[in-house]
Amino acid sequence: MAVYAIAFIAYSIDLARRSAASVRATDVAAAAASQAGGSTDAGSEREPAMQGASASAAVSTGGSAGGVGAAAPPRASRGAGTVRRGATAGRAPSVDYGRSPSLRVAVAMTVIAWALHLAATVLRGVAASRVPWANMYEFALTGTLVITTVFLLVLLIAKTDLRFLGTFVTGLVLVLLGVATVNFYVSVVPLPPALQSVWLVIHVFVATSAVGFFALGFALSVVQLMQSRREAIVATADSVRKSFLATLPDSISLENLAYRVNIIGFILWTFTLMAGAIWAEKAWGRYWGWDTKEVWTFIIWVVYAGYIHARATRGWRGSRSAWLAIIGFSAVLFNFTVVNLFFKGLHAYSGL
Repeated sequence: MAVYAIAFIAYSIDLARRSAASVRATDVAAAAASQAGGSTDAGSEREPAMQGASASAAVSTGGSAGGVGAAAPPRASRGAGTVRRGATAGRAPSVDYGRSPSLRVAVAMTVIAWALHLAATVLRGVAASRVPWANMYEFALTGTLVITTVFLLVLLIAKTDLRFLGTFVTGLVLVLLGVATVNFYVSVVPLPPALQSVWLVIHVFVATSAVGFFALGFALSVVQLMQSRREAIVATADSVRKSFLATLPDSISLENLAYRVNIIGFILWTFTLMAGAIWAEKAWGRYWGWDTKEVWTFIIWVVYAGYIHARATRGWRGSRSAWLAIIGFSAVLFNFTVVNLFFKGLHAYSGL
């Protein structure tokens, strides 16, 4: 957790540096535009004094002054158009953040924290002589490991640089690990008879993998809402306070990334639901019994199915799709915490 905390601080410093760089780059662009506008204004002030000379020159040159006068306005309008396009986009001039020292330190610390996390999870499994996800503490330990693993894998294979999500991912992992360590920790105990099955490995591993992708989609959706709000302010205001959001992908790109990640999570969650039903038939002789845990697993599946359907066929884009993804992950957290702690049933495996 200490190494995760260092990574979180380094990611936060990078976001702060992005904000500062965005402000500096925007100030430079504004100064350049102001200087260009000042030159145009100075030319306008000199124009009345030059009109007499221009007129006489036009007589002697056959109207060449008129040609020069016609050529000047397009240059001014092009400059103004460039400024307006920059203001409309609300984007800071391009800055290379790939070589940020704090960002490289953050990623390195994340990898180190992941390695230590993996070692702790494996040692817990060795101590228990089984897979380490039989109670809430072990599931939190394994689930947060999978969240970090998914994040690092996406960094390796994604074409878009998503390291800016490190603050959200490491922050979420820190909170979940902290709560699990303080409130959910239990000593190693033998498995209940119902869990002594190969389906424990299959069902729970796939469920934790789905949670990892849902968590990444949740982080992308949160950033999408922030970016969308900023873009709306930029579109209606003459000036806006610059932030790190000006250096991130636009809200449409973030939405598309969140959609792809959530689709992978939904496929894995669908298999989780099916594997759970098969396991229930093996353990209790029925596929479905309306147990609280079963019901909430189905509710999560319905929320994400509605999210995918609404976005793909009903045109629910922008903030509406983002909120559906956030609601879906909130249901996942509710299922892990409140359902396990306060609802009794056949799936009461909190260990507390």
